Amino acid sequence: MPPIELLIAFIATTAVFAYIPGPAMLYAAAQTIARGRWSGLMAALGIHIGGYAHVLAAAAGLSILFHAVPALYLIVKLAGAAYLVWLGISLFCAKVEGDDALPGIEPKSGRRAFFESVTVEVLNPKTAIFFVAFLPQFVDPSAVFPVWLQLAILGAIVNLIFSSADLVCVFLAGAVMTRLRRSSGAQRLLQRAGGTMLIGLGTHLALQKS
Repeated sequence: MPPIELLIAFIATTAVFAYIPGPAMLYAAAQTIARGRWSGLMAALGIHIGGYAHVLAAAAGLSILFHAVPALYLIVKLAGAAYLVWLGISLFCAKVEGDDALPGIEPKSGRRAFFESVTVEVLNPKTAIFFVAFLPQFVDPSAVFPVWLQLAILGAIVNLIFSSADLVCVFLAGAVMTRLRRSSGAQRLLQRAGGTMLIGLGTHLALQKS
C-alpha cells in the first residue's frame, strides 16, 4: 500500500470529490423526496453495491475499454441516462397512495429503489472513468500487495466515502420531507419534484460531453 502520507492525501481528496453534489447524491435525494426516507436509504445502498462493479472493473483493468472504445462509453452513457429519465417519468406520473403517508414508503418501494439504484450506478460510465483515472495515482507497484489488490482496496475506500455523502443527502432530504408529510398536496408536489430531478439528471448526463 502507499505510504501513510499518500494515503491521507488519498482519503482527503476522495472526501472532497464525494461531498461535491453530483449525480449519485441528487439521485438519492430524489428518491427520498419522491418515495420517503426508507427508499432513499435503499437507493444509497443500491448505489453503494453498484459501485463495487466499477471497483472490480477497475481492479481487473476492464474500465480501460471505455478509453479504447469510445462507442462503448457512449452506449452505456446513453443507456444510463435513458433509464434515469424513464424512472423520473414513472415517479412524476405515479398516483399518490393516500393522505396519511408519503408515496412509496411501503417495503416494496424500498426494494424497487434498491434494484433501480444498482442499475443506475452500474450504467454510469463516469464512475468507471473516475476509478480508472483516480485510483492508479495512489498505487505503489513496488508494494507487497499486487496492483489489482491495491486497486480493489482503494476502490472500496472510495465507495464507502462516497456512500457517506449519499447518506447525508438522504437524511437532509428526509428532514425536509418529514415537515411536509401531513399534506397530501405537498406529497404530490414532492413526488413530482423527485421525478423532475431524475428526468433533469438523466437529460443532463445524456447531453454532457465526455
